[in-house]
Amino acid sequence: MQVHKYNNQMLGAIVVVAFLSMTTSTMAQATKKFVPNYDESKIPPYQLPAALQTENGDRVQNAEQWNDRRAETLRLFEEHVFGIMPGQRNIKVKVVRSDRDYRPGVTRHELDVSILPLDASIDRSPLVVQVLADVPQSDAPVPAILGLNFQGNHTIDEDPKTRIPTSWVRDRRNGTTDGSKAIEAGRGVASTRWPSKMITDRGYAMLTVYYGDIDPDFDDGFENGVHGLMPEFIASLPENHRPGSIAGWAYGLSCVLDAIEQTEALNVDATRVGVLGHSRLGKTSLWAGATDPRFAMVISNDSGCGGTALCRRAIGETVARINTSFPHWFNDAYLQYNENESALPIDQHQLIALSAPRAIAVGSATQDEWADPKGEFLAWQAAAPVYQLLGMPSEDLKVVEEASMPNGQSVINAGPMQYHLREGKHDLADYDWQCYLDLADRTLQTESR
Repeated sequence: MQVHKYNNQMLGAIVVVAFLSMTTSTMAQATKKFVPNYDESKIPPYQLPAALQTENGDRVQNAEQWNDRRAETLRLFEEHVFGIMPGQRNIKVKVVRSDRDYRPGVTRHELDVSILPLDASIDRSPLVVQVLADVPQSDAPVPAILGLNFQGNHTIDEDPKTRIPTSWVRDRRNGTTDGSKAIEAGRGVASTRWPSKMITDRGYAMLTVYYGDIDPDFDDGFENGVHGLMPEFIASLPENHRPGSIAGWAYGLSCVLDAIEQTEALNVDATRVGVLGHSRLGKTSLWAGATDPRFAMVISNDSGCGGTALCRRAIGETVARINTSFPHWFNDAYLQYNENESALPIDQHQLIALSAPRAIAVGSATQDEWADPKGEFLAWQAAAPVYQLLGMPSEDLKVVEEASMPNGQSVINAGPMQYHLREGKHDLADYDWQCYLDLADRTLQTESR
């Protein structure tokens, strides 16, 4: 008995020591000052995973084989980066405003998209997502660009009728919010990022949603937002594969696309909707395009680490840094690749390739070194073989393969693939939109698919 007691005491001491050791190590990593590398000569040697080779080493040589490789690649991103969301959705939609006099030739709509619990027995209220849509008046349904915004639908212009979100918002500490509450002073503060008139003049509807309506941008233990509607589903997943915020926001975008399909009065062609995002929401648009092939065009602007920039380059923001600052964006499995990027079974060129053969646009900015513009360009370039396999003409492939990283503001167009570099900082600006709309003109302005 005494021996057992002694052993238990020793075991307890060992556990305490081990715990303290782990805690100290974790704290040391957390407090270690991060110094980003911007020196190309210091990039560690790396080899990109082959987009057209299966985990078993088999070459992918045709579209049928790509379907299997695509499913495999999607699973790898789910399990190692973003987490898993259900394939089912249940929504209801209500048009709460239709202002035909908003602008000559343009109707402004506001919709409530209610995302319902998948399990009807769960006692949870629907999650209501507010959608703002500026739609050119037309006899036939029009193509559209759908994107998430950062501060609320009321911030895209000064329209006094646009509803202010009641969900959590980030405290801007500049008078445009009251703590984590959106207020009147925020009207129009993000108007430079959402040039509605430019978009509708080109013949496209512009739809936007405040991302915090879908899921709050902090670690809430899956209690709020869209994650809170599916407790049983999330509990059924391995802990490392539970979905982060990016997966939740992408799921919400698919719910909005469901609403477009169900709302004839909107007059938007749901088969010609492009999905757009900037920064963390550019990561989201990529993942939405990967998980929902209904999106006809995928646009990722300045999305950097976890988006279009190659992880293995470790330039600017790295996996370790993003997991330290925003661990809730990803699943817990992603943590194992902190300062260990080459162990990832995938890289971001494969995330881009998941949009093939649909139109893909990648945008960078000259002063956005944190997002690694060259890494974004190289990932875009490395996705081209998948596009060729799925029918991109050889002359377009040649354009991509022979392209060099631009030195200044310019755009590279190659059939369904577009890359551009904009002069300036981390932002979503008019030049970005001009490039994206030019690609849309070639890919969305066609008859309904």
